[in-house]
Amino acid sequence: MNAMNRDLMKLVAEKEQNAWKKWDEDHWRPGFHLMPVTGWLNDPNGLCFYKGDYHVFFQYSPFDENGGVKFWGHYKSKNLTEWKYLGAALYADQPYDCHGVYSGSAYIEDDTMYLYYTGNVKHLGDYDYVNNGRESNTVLAVSKDGLHFENKNCIMTNKNYPPDCTCHVRDPKVWREHDRYYMVQGARRQGSAPGNDFGEVLVFESVDKVNWQIRDRITSELPFGYMWECPDYFPLDGMNILAVCPQGVESEGIRYQNLYQCGYFAADKKITSRCRLGGFTELDFGFDFYAPQTFQDEKGRRVMIGWAGMPDADYENPTAQKENWQHCLSVPRVLEWKNGQIYQRPAEELQMLRQEKITGEIAGSYVKKDLSMYELELFVTGGFEIRIAEDLSISYDPVSRKVVLSLHGRLAAGRTLRAVLVDKMEKIHLLVDNSILEIFINEGEKVMTTRFYPNERVHEMMIKADNGKFNLWRLNKMEFQKGSIY
Repeated sequence: MNAMNRDLMKLVAEKEQNAWKKWDEDHWRPGFHLMPVTGWLNDPNGLCFYKGDYHVFFQYSPFDENGGVKFWGHYKSKNLTEWKYLGAALYADQPYDCHGVYSGSAYIEDDTMYLYYTGNVKHLGDYDYVNNGRESNTVLAVSKDGLHFENKNCIMTNKNYPPDCTCHVRDPKVWREHDRYYMVQGARRQGSAPGNDFGEVLVFESVDKVNWQIRDRITSELPFGYMWECPDYFPLDGMNILAVCPQGVESEGIRYQNLYQCGYFAADKKITSRCRLGGFTELDFGFDFYAPQTFQDEKGRRVMIGWAGMPDADYENPTAQKENWQHCLSVPRVLEWKNGQIYQRPAEELQMLRQEKITGEIAGSYVKKDLSMYELELFVTGGFEIRIAEDLSISYDPVSRKVVLSLHGRLAAGRTLRAVLVDKMEKIHLLVDNSILEIFINEGEKVMTTRFYPNERVHEMMIKADNGKFNLWRLNKMEFQKGSIY
């Protein structure tokens, strides 16, 4: 521990202690989504199951709700519904990460947690920070207990990446196959002419988790955006999945509606075996979902958590101006491969938050008042509309086959409309949590996520449908505690 680290720990703890005092006063603060105590949150990182606990790290700027120098915040849980906040785990306190502890992953072996991340450095001067002026260092932090991270080591710098890469190489994800370790990193490769850079994934290989050599470079057959962020490679029910967040992809009607995209390619074989990528499929069709990461838990499930936000978007989050915090994470989603695509469903542990159940049939409309945190299952084969707090609606038109998510007014904070095609509607499942909505269509065939900001803590929900059935639950808050080392 150096002097910089000690001072940062004191400053962060003081900032968080003051924020804890107002924890329950803010009606926009989610009750069952992980969020920052104060300041800014973005990418989930280092997701893992370790020594009986789920660990969720996240990029964190406690001093600036609009995003300043990034640290890693840290939550842990035994059951995904009762969480301890353990403060900031990794600080920007070394020459190789002094401008930010950027995204990365966790690898567990021999009761040891290995955290790999990108150490960001931006030099002072007249630089474009794409081709010059920026260091993207790969850093390894090791812990024997999942709580203390005192051993940090810079294991790769820009000179270890291919020379035709720009300075944008980041977000390591590590796994093991047989007697080798592998790592993917997102990269921006220089094009043959100015302005035609393209995204790719770099694959590295190691025998000791410390010394890494480039093994392969993977990209789509045709250029697809100028940068691929947050790569994640994993097997899923016999398929090989490469998830990435491409930047610079042009919208195509209702496809690629956000500024940056978030989705996956299915590969014809393992990424370590000269694979070929299939088409790109979006993971979420709403306004606020980016930089997801997956891990395998002790039950063998592939679990995914994403950032409920979107970088550089032209819409806002009023919590930044009014409550001094911004953003949250999605609920944990369990992934399955079926019908030629990834399906996502909320982790079943969230059902422990359910209170009384209301069931009913709809032949016209149904209204429920005084709601804030709740879960709705609607079974319907025709068209429908669900209205939340008046200015948010989810509707389905069986003729156009579109599910439309529409927001307007102050509640929207600049969000407007998103849509996705669904051939046949059978079920829509909503998780509503004060200022975040997650929509699961047909058991997770399609998913849409958005933030929204009602004027009051409670609001009204209305369903219109000619013929349908529903289940409705009010939901309890998750338990949030300050951990013993806080």
